[in-house]
Amino acid sequence: MKQTQLKYSCLIAVLYFGMSVDAQSTKKDSTTKERKIEEVVMIGYGSQKKENITGSIGLVSAKELADKPNANPLSSIQGKLSGVQIINSGSPGGSPRVDIRGVGSLSGKTVFIVDGMITDDISFLGPQDIESMSILKDPSSLAIYGARASNGAVIIKTKSGRGKKPVFNFNSYLGFKKITNIPEMTNSDQYIELYNEKLKNEGITDPKSFLNRNNYSADTNWFNEIFRTSIINSNDFSASGVAGKLNYYASVGLLQDEGNLAAGKGINSGSGFNRLNTKLNLTYKINKNITFGNNFTFSKMRTDVAQNPLLDAYTSPPIFSVMNDAIGDYQYFNGFSIPNSRAKLDLYRSQIRQERLLNNVWGEYKFLKDFTLRVSYTNDNINQSKYDYTPTATYTPKADQKPNKLVTIDSRTRNYVWDNTLSWKKQFGDHNLELLGGFSRTRNSLSEIYASALDVNYNGSNESLGISKGTNQVYYITDRLAEAISQDHYRVESIFGRINYDYKGKYLLNGSVRRDGSSKVSKEDRYRTFPAVSAGWVVSKEDFMSTQNVFNLLKFRASWGQLGNPDVPREYTLNASIIGAGAYFGNTGYPATTIDRVIDPNIGWETTIGKDFGVEMALFNNKLKIDATYFDKNTKDVVYGIVQGTVSGASNWNSFVTNAYSFKNKGFEIAVNYNTKFNDNLGLSVYGNFTGLKNEITSVYGGSYLNAGASLFGNNIIRLEAGQAVGSYYGYEVDGIFQNDAEVSAWATQNGATPGAFKFKDMDGNGIIDSRDKTFLGSPIPKGTYGFGINMNIYDFDFGIDFQGVFGNKIYNYNREQRYGNENWDLDFYNNRWRGEGTSNSYSMTTNNQAIILPSSFYVEDGSYIRIRNVQVGYNLPKSFAQSLSITKLRLYVSAQNPWTSFKYNGFSPEILNGDRVQMGVDNNIYPISAIYTFGMSLTF
Repeated sequence: MKQTQLKYSCLIAVLYFGMSVDAQSTKKDSTTKERKIEEVVMIGYGSQKKENITGSIGLVSAKELADKPNANPLSSIQGKLSGVQIINSGSPGGSPRVDIRGVGSLSGKTVFIVDGMITDDISFLGPQDIESMSILKDPSSLAIYGARASNGAVIIKTKSGRGKKPVFNFNSYLGFKKITNIPEMTNSDQYIELYNEKLKNEGITDPKSFLNRNNYSADTNWFNEIFRTSIINSNDFSASGVAGKLNYYASVGLLQDEGNLAAGKGINSGSGFNRLNTKLNLTYKINKNITFGNNFTFSKMRTDVAQNPLLDAYTSPPIFSVMNDAIGDYQYFNGFSIPNSRAKLDLYRSQIRQERLLNNVWGEYKFLKDFTLRVSYTNDNINQSKYDYTPTATYTPKADQKPNKLVTIDSRTRNYVWDNTLSWKKQFGDHNLELLGGFSRTRNSLSEIYASALDVNYNGSNESLGISKGTNQVYYITDRLAEAISQDHYRVESIFGRINYDYKGKYLLNGSVRRDGSSKVSKEDRYRTFPAVSAGWVVSKEDFMSTQNVFNLLKFRASWGQLGNPDVPREYTLNASIIGAGAYFGNTGYPATTIDRVIDPNIGWETTIGKDFGVEMALFNNKLKIDATYFDKNTKDVVYGIVQGTVSGASNWNSFVTNAYSFKNKGFEIAVNYNTKFNDNLGLSVYGNFTGLKNEITSVYGGSYLNAGASLFGNNIIRLEAGQAVGSYYGYEVDGIFQNDAEVSAWATQNGATPGAFKFKDMDGNGIIDSRDKTFLGSPIPKGTYGFGINMNIYDFDFGIDFQGVFGNKIYNYNREQRYGNENWDLDFYNNRWRGEGTSNSYSMTTNNQAIILPSSFYVEDGSYIRIRNVQVGYNLPKSFAQSLSITKLRLYVSAQNPWTSFKYNGFSPEILNGDRVQMGVDNNIYPISAIYTFGMSLTF
């Protein structure tokens, strides 16, 4: 911890729900002593000294979030914590995915507890408002949250006032964003060469079918047409302090991100994101026993949504221009069936607007000296409106033109959390005991209204987009089956308890239990109980360690706990279909229906049981800190589809949803931090972390499996099966390229075998290549993730650089595989393709033959990478000069985020964020990561 941070207090308390703890400074005496800083960490429904923690909790301070150009605070801690993998979204305002110690569910999400409110999205929250985060990783830490925490939890404490004088802060940065590592595609000459080569390879000889460069004057780089360098700007202002018995913190922030899709040409959606957020935290101490507080957050967000221009730009032939000069309209690729990506970006319009109000009111009453009663009530209200406008494509042939269509979806979410806890804390000599009991109720409700109309006259303004201004108007209010519109309402009710005990601070014990009831589960399995226990031994406090001067802390800890997840996909009613011919009794026909789908109405909880063993060390006067943990997490009754071939005639025979899977995640994580201060003007901090992980599906109901994921002509690329990792790719193993007819004759019988085609391995050795020869081709889950960095203070300058990376994972390049006709090729394929005997034994010939373009190892690529996540240089105005200007602190800095990434993958980025966990490693039109270069300032006065 930097010395400058100690001027406010010798105790930094990080507390849950806005609890206040007075920091007592030690009075000066005649002997110079080193002050001891007791760090207090947020845990479920309370706080605890870090030294006494028996679970595995990752800590993030406000400094890690304050000056990074990210809309979502989680993006800033990528690579900072062991056991936590954060996969960022390149789209402006997009939320990252957080995987804590592997994948434990295919439907659940990591939850966030923000000042008492439980949510699965914190995109509304400004990073500058966060005081600290606690990432709960092990089941013993998570069990107190029961049903909501099966995929991990992050407790977020927002800022409060500090000090009696008002403190004002202004933070601002301005930067530009640029898409990096753009795949190189063929130019017009190369495209025509490949196109004509493809026709020859497919046996076409008609000269009229071949392209002639003289007929195509264009040479369009479609990525240049849709991408631009964009501006990002953030400004945050806050005021905080203490006025009598009132502690206050207030802030307002504005973030504007233009996005890298080239808006501004015509009527355009682009990919911009704007957010206005406000925060007000108040704590009022009526007397020494009664305290009230309020944590209020309001945000407005606007997100522009473009219609898939990335994939269109990847596939568009370069031989066409953006515009058809002859008619002054967009070019149509006659006969190529590929959209004009520039036209779609200009003419299609979609936008999401959201207002969110989150308000937490709490009160705390201390009585009978050792008891504390706390009541907290939080409302989370979200109003969201979305529209999609699809114009008439006037540049296409009349037969292909459709009337313009406007669709609007208005949704309203109303959530509340009501928490009540009673705690008792007592010291009996060397024994310290804390008991906590509580009751919690959560309700979540969602309603949506859908409307659509044709022939809306859109003039470029949002005001012209009205359903009432069109024809063929359609409205759905609460029809769950219509247009995926939903009306949902569910509740969770819980009772819980916890005991914390320690003897002399060296023998530690923690036990908790929570019983949850969820309305999402059938009555037979509605309630579940989740216990947990953990223990620790602080060896460094033993008498036999008193004479050593190496360890300031040596602690061993172990934990076990159980969690549950009721938030899983389910159906409650059967679908019935009308039999067109009816049913006949004798010679008479009668109207008839039949069951179309078979469902499991008794889907129950997913449950996770985990344990871990860890050691924590602080050495050499707390300069070196090491935290190492082994963990083992098993999840059973995971809800997802399986092949249920015995259900004859059901439309969902190949995806019957039930409690079908069991997963295992086990691994090892280690974090190392070294901090030293050589003198008042020179300090050094170095950190590093590593996580090794193995994920495996341990069992599937009935020994079944599921073919899932993207599919080309009925060939799925993913299979969920026992013994494999979640999301593993499934297809043919390529064993080279047929070079001549002799190799074709000598090989196993293979459909489409010809010189230049892939040679697929005969895995079962029966001499025939068919679906039985498919095999598993790799996993999207990294074997290892890591991060490391250096921070230095040199007089008034500071420097920091952070690295982050993964290894051992695979990416499925579905962008390359999905060829239906005349799509473009990337330059790597052009340079390495087979074009005659001996020219290549890894890349096939140019073809659209679907007997060759099958799911195979050719499309499975290495997903390993190492990246400079952030590099920053800052300058702090000298304190004496700052004081002469009547300011406390002024820091100027320049930074670069994602300026360099080393990887082998043939795509934009090896960091793939896919909303479907089963397809987590499939690159199918993923929005790319940007490099962001910023100049910023932080002013305190």
